[in-house]
Amino acid sequence: MIIRLCYGRRVQTSLKLIACVLTAIFYFGFLFRESMNAFEQNKDKAEAAAVAAGLIQSPSKGEIKNVPSLYKRLQKDSAVEKTNQQQLSSASSTGNSGSSASSLWPHSSTLNPVYEYSEEIHSATENDLKQRRQHLQQTCEKYNLYSFYPPMPKEFFISPGHNLVWCNVFKAASSTWMYYFNILGGYDARYLQKIETPPIELARQRFPRPYLQDLLDSLPSSLSFLFARDPFERIVSGYRNKLEGGKNTYYKWLANRIIKRFRQYPGTAGKPKGPTFNEFVLYLIEQHGNQKVFNEHWAPIYNFCTPCSINFTIIGKVETFNRDSEYIIRQAGLESLLLGKLPKNALRRIGNLSKGGKTLTSLEKYFSEIKRSTLDQLIDIYKLDFELFDYDYTKYYGYVIPDDMETEMADTAVFTPGTH
Repeated sequence: MIIRLCYGRRVQTSLKLIACVLTAIFYFGFLFRESMNAFEQNKDKAEAAAVAAGLIQSPSKGEIKNVPSLYKRLQKDSAVEKTNQQQLSSASSTGNSGSSASSLWPHSSTLNPVYEYSEEIHSATENDLKQRRQHLQQTCEKYNLYSFYPPMPKEFFISPGHNLVWCNVFKAASSTWMYYFNILGGYDARYLQKIETPPIELARQRFPRPYLQDLLDSLPSSLSFLFARDPFERIVSGYRNKLEGGKNTYYKWLANRIIKRFRQYPGTAGKPKGPTFNEFVLYLIEQHGNQKVFNEHWAPIYNFCTPCSINFTIIGKVETFNRDSEYIIRQAGLESLLLGKLPKNALRRIGNLSKGGKTLTSLEKYFSEIKRSTLDQLIDIYKLDFELFDYDYTKYYGYVIPDDMETEMADTAVFTPGTH
């Protein structure tokens, strides 16, 4: 009897091992198949672009199946070399680089039905991205920031199999690229829409937080990118999502802590349950003054993506998110894996971010709670982000309470009969 039980357990263990091996083979086979599909599509597009440019002759019908692959290999090597140059060259060398042959190929977008990817848009995108890189590098030189903020690999995602490096900027349409990286990690799109596990937890299971050396080793051969957003739009978004109506236990604790620290009469009836935006801003100013590490949802980009010490290939922006994302996907050769895989609700959210109408109304509302002197201190914290990514902070002075008006309101409150 004992011998039979032992034998049965061994059989069960063997079956489990076989199942695990088969699952792993299926998973890696799926990834290999998708990668090969993307590779084949890129080869066809490169060939068509070369024909359009006159670099090679168009094959006859009988030669289509036997097109020489020399030009394809040369173009692939050239693309890798160009990526390496973008990572390692200075701003001046970037300015002299020519446009790639891929700009000759007209595309039709599947990210957003309204958005059409064409030769003109591709060329304009390359020019915009080039100007953004040059502007960032000039700002880094202006303040001598190259060694002041060393690389911080914590928030980076590295996909070695796709030669892609992304710095995750929270509250800058990051959920979309988190979704894309989960697709690259092998998760099925239907599974991602049903699962309740936070997307970042799923992504970190496939793309663990890298060490500094991992990041430095990956950058020269990878397309690296981040997405920037107006710094004050980011902190308003973080405040609304995490503190104004957040249900997370940690953020509830943080909200109560801010109220106790900065609300004059915490138990006053009629006051909101969560901290006001002014109280949140005062909290940020105090944290910065005490040299505390900021939460990732409102930390300045210069402090954790460190764009002055990492030469990003592409600086995307929320305002041009669809266009920039499609450019990244096509440059990385991931069309078959990523294009058309975004859920409709995510597309609507991205569209709202790009339009910015509601955001502008929210900015006016929240910044009308703070004084000009408070705004000055807040700008000191985020000024580098404004300058590095070419955003304008002067408009916010039109939203805030002038300091003299605040004083008059306080004096009126003190001397109004019946207030004591």
